[in-house]
Amino acid sequence: MPTDLTKSAFSGPRRRAKSGAIERAILHVDMDAFFAQVEQVTNPKLRGKAIAVIGSKARTVIVTSSYEARAFGVKTGMTIGEGKRKCPGLIFVPGNNHKYIDTSVRILSILRDFSPDVEVYSIDEAFVDITGSLGIFGGPDIIARGIKERITEKLGLTCSIGIAPNKLLAKIASDLEKPDGLVIIKKEDVFALLGRLPIEDICGIGKKMGKKLRSLGIETVKDLGEYPVSVLRRKFGIVGERLHYMGLGIDESPVVPIGKQDDTKSIGHSMTFPKDIDGRDGLNRYLLLLSAKVGRRVRREGCAGRTVSLYVRFSDFTGVGKRATVKKPLSLDADIYAVAGSILDTIDLSLPVRLLGVSLTNLSHRGHQIPLLPEKQREFLLNLTIDAVRDRFGDAAVRYAAASDGGGEAGVISPAWRPEGARRTDPK
Repeated sequence: MPTDLTKSAFSGPRRRAKSGAIERAILHVDMDAFFAQVEQVTNPKLRGKAIAVIGSKARTVIVTSSYEARAFGVKTGMTIGEGKRKCPGLIFVPGNNHKYIDTSVRILSILRDFSPDVEVYSIDEAFVDITGSLGIFGGPDIIARGIKERITEKLGLTCSIGIAPNKLLAKIASDLEKPDGLVIIKKEDVFALLGRLPIEDICGIGKKMGKKLRSLGIETVKDLGEYPVSVLRRKFGIVGERLHYMGLGIDESPVVPIGKQDDTKSIGHSMTFPKDIDGRDGLNRYLLLLSAKVGRRVRREGCAGRTVSLYVRFSDFTGVGKRATVKKPLSLDADIYAVAGSILDTIDLSLPVRLLGVSLTNLSHRGHQIPLLPEKQREFLLNLTIDAVRDRFGDAAVRYAAASDGGGEAGVISPAWRPEGARRTDPK
């Protein structure tokens, strides 16, 4: 049964606001312990067991855990040793990106059966604007139940769904009763709900921001909405006004389906190494591997960028980030690698390096621009050919000799995954 904080906000004919606009009905669909659930469904021996999904490399952390493991206190981000201490019988399962991507795409297909307006929020979350579907299927609770039943019937998985007049509240609602929850928030109940929620329950407010807000005496979401917006602006700039509206439960952002998003602002890739690396020589092959991955995504999007950013995290978990901007937009692997290498030359590498990240920003979206110089034309066409081979046969089909010992990424697919566009990640 859904948790109906009052009577259904959307029952009967679609209600209209005083301005004449139809009130929105937004669903946030959040899969329960997604990676762990998929592993348990595909391997009956794991069902009902305390399991943790981890990366495939030696140095890894727990990506997610089953609810059986969570009962022992096993949490995302714990090391294998920490997980074992919490739950001695914990079973570790290396992640399988192929399965997660395939399952996520199937879930999106189910959601689109109920509305064309589906926004991928992460590999296991999506927003669905069902405002235009209410007249076809009935109330939002009927649609939500239909989605839950279809996902369970076809995939054997459960999800939690939040229903509200906007995305901010829908996401809050989906977290209130997990797993397998269904929560409806009515507009008139927003203030009572926000008065009970700690500020960290709002998506986008992490520990660091939460600490700053609590130093101002802001404890709950309602406190945030009642705090003087002028003070928030002064302390947090333009973000302060956004915080104010979040505290009031106001969010006018639309559900943006795939293909209708704004142009990508940044394309990047990072890697945590199997073991710490001393000195520049040991980093070169990883730098080339990362530059090639960024270049491939850039070319797939038909864009180029002028600013290369490099992030280095050391063995003591301190880090440094630097960037360089060039005159001509870059899209070729070697060009990105050259600029990233010049940045790396300026960084003190007296400590061993744990993680390396390369990204390209200041992007221009103009499609493929064939260089004028013959040698650059050959390099450009070679890059496109390599991309085509990898698209068909996988990343391992073609690899730079200088990066052949670099291996692939450690870990499970990023939650920022998208099925299309620059954030699409090819499964390993």
